[in-house]
Amino acid sequence: MGKFTFNLPDIGEGIAEAEIVAWHVKVGDRIEEDDKVADVMTDKATVEMESPVSGVVVSIGGEEGDMIAIGSALVVIEVEGEVEERPGAAVSAQPAQAETSKAADGAKAEAAAPLPPPAPVPARVPVAAPAHQTKVLASPAVRARASELAIDLAHVKPAEDGRIRHADLDAFLSYNAAGGFRAAGTKGVDQTVKVMGLRRRIAENMAAAKRNIPHFSYVEECDVTALEEMRAQLNSARGSRPKLTMLPLLITAICRALPDYPMLNARYDDEAGLVQRFGSVHLGMATQTEGGLMVPVIRDAQDKNLWQLAAEIVRLAEAARTGSAKSEELSGSTLTITSLGPLGGVATTPVINRPEVAIIGPNRIVERPMFVGDGMGGERIEKRKLMNISISCDHRVVDGWDAASYIQAVKRLIEVPVLLLAD
Repeated sequence: MGKFTFNLPDIGEGIAEAEIVAWHVKVGDRIEEDDKVADVMTDKATVEMESPVSGVVVSIGGEEGDMIAIGSALVVIEVEGEVEERPGAAVSAQPAQAETSKAADGAKAEAAAPLPPPAPVPARVPVAAPAHQTKVLASPAVRARASELAIDLAHVKPAEDGRIRHADLDAFLSYNAAGGFRAAGTKGVDQTVKVMGLRRRIAENMAAAKRNIPHFSYVEECDVTALEEMRAQLNSARGSRPKLTMLPLLITAICRALPDYPMLNARYDDEAGLVQRFGSVHLGMATQTEGGLMVPVIRDAQDKNLWQLAAEIVRLAEAARTGSAKSEELSGSTLTITSLGPLGGVATTPVINRPEVAIIGPNRIVERPMFVGDGMGGERIEKRKLMNISISCDHRVVDGWDAASYIQAVKRLIEVPVLLLAD
């Protein structure tokens, strides 16, 4: 019998250390050659480490969340026979989880100013499930919120598409607030959660962005009534193409207005004192996943039409959520857009995805009465669909006048949407 020390290999990214984010073995486990040992996270990706030998694990090199230097002992394995020295190790080329890319972490970092945790909620009296319950369609975020609120999703009626959304939970709470629920609270469970992996990267990049970048934000209200009408018309004739959400239309407006404001489509190297402006728009798209916020990148967004943007949005969002996004799909953005959809609130102040210099945040669409007319005394009150657009900028590179002027240009395109389809 002998002992084989499996040292953390050089993963080839010029790094000095990596973080242990998950163990697949424990002391005493019998493992075979090529079995997964641990997941380690670098600034570039989360990588699966595989055992080069078969044997029994006798010690491991740290706890989850610990940093380990390249070349240090990751795991010691008791093997049969003589110990054979083997340089290197088997390393999986695929990301282990939906935790990748330093760029993803940055804007992730908050690219979409995340919502605060829900406030304590009154306990709910459990309700018996229906005798013949069909499968409930809801996202993991909606299921988690319903669980926190002690709501049985089988009793929530979706407003559209048969899928329960946050708005449906809000409506359910409003309707049932006076009956069926107790007012008493419940005692929660005290927890201590170690900040590690992707969440640690988010914390580090968030702190760096706020510490080094003097942010300022600007918010403008836009009338999207005509834009929504055009979107509905396009969807009615889409055939087999993906359904258009508001996002492809907004991205088109963002790209069309950028050539006159090149200072916004840029990255700032504050150490070298250089600003690099880009002719192409590589648009980061903040995406919520179970592991946290990630930012896949739509390459050359300015060259894509509405349907191509819609397809790419769906593809990249799915890749981020399933952890199959490649490293190059999660880095290299020149500008980021972050949207919380129907949860977007009245206005947001998103944090910049360093080293970018700006981030754009469309907010929730609301219907309100509004004066419309020619300004010559013929005004009338109409119900209109309104949406605020927020932008946060690096004040070292972008002046307030430029940011406001750019958003005004985007507003003109949004409020006269036929311009989005003009050559």
